[in-house]
Amino acid sequence: MTRRVAAVDCGTNSIRLLIADVGADGRLVDVRREMRVVRLGQGVDATGTFAPEAIERTRVALVEYASMIADAGATAVRMVATSATRDAANREGFFTMTRDVLGAVIPGSGAEVITGDEEARLSFGGAVGELDPSEGPFVVVDLGGGSTEVVLGDASGVQAAYSTDIGCVRVTERCLPSDPPTAEQVSEATAFATAKLAEAFEAVPVEKAHTWVGVAGTMTTLAAIAQELPEYDAEKVHLSRISFKQLFEVCERLTAMPRVDRAAFGPMHPGRVDVIGGGAIITTVLAQTFEAKAGITELVVSEHDILDGIAMSIAQTHPIV
Repeated sequence: MTRRVAAVDCGTNSIRLLIADVGADGRLVDVRREMRVVRLGQGVDATGTFAPEAIERTRVALVEYASMIADAGATAVRMVATSATRDAANREGFFTMTRDVLGAVIPGSGAEVITGDEEARLSFGGAVGELDPSEGPFVVVDLGGGSTEVVLGDASGVQAAYSTDIGCVRVTERCLPSDPPTAEQVSEATAFATAKLAEAFEAVPVEKAHTWVGVAGTMTTLAAIAQELPEYDAEKVHLSRISFKQLFEVCERLTAMPRVDRAAFGPMHPGRVDVIGGGAIITTVLAQTFEAKAGITELVVSEHDILDGIAMSIAQTHPIV
């Protein structure tokens, strides 16, 4: 017996949808995955508020998702909002919009803002489900637009988690205004990333990890480019393993490139062109730290992440009977 559910993850840069069938054992079978870059967090780091045009872009995407949810016959939906919504002073208008759109499909539905800690735990649950437990403990990193979650755990669950306010959009808006960025800007961004991630490394004993798992758009894009894929292929990216030698080469190239050259990569989504350099800088700092602290020398990239964790959480709160 299965139940069809819908999960929506609304981050700083993108809004994503997963429609899946959940079995009585909690396992997911994908029905549909979608992603739209809406840049909800446009300017939030500087202004502390949502821009009206950013809310409108998000509304347009959510209306499209609501139609898909209705057509698929999902019986429950959970939408979570993360870093940008935690920071925005005018978020009530955003919540009203989500209730209007989703509530028309499944009454009572709307977005909820979750803490960085819950975001980290949902990401971990989605990321490691298909990995061999013997490769644990795992350190899972969800590198988003406005925040980065670092989570340590194994087959028994999460042992430590921390969410820090740095992501590809935030570091780009704050440190990388030029195209391409100057050496001084890259140095400033690296120092900013190092300082913010140090907070996470104080809270999470990453030296205990045996395997690094990266999720979300920066990591999956880096993996696709490292594999020299002509276009984005989720099946080839999912659970691919990228050596740090490859990773450092790709990150250095992307950071130094002008945007027009980044856009020429087949796997590059247009909505990531301007922020992938910031994501690459954060990824480089992460890799250097994991190599120094835990002796890890490769990145495992998972297509399954917080979306899967959200879908599984619906099954846990509304079990099949």
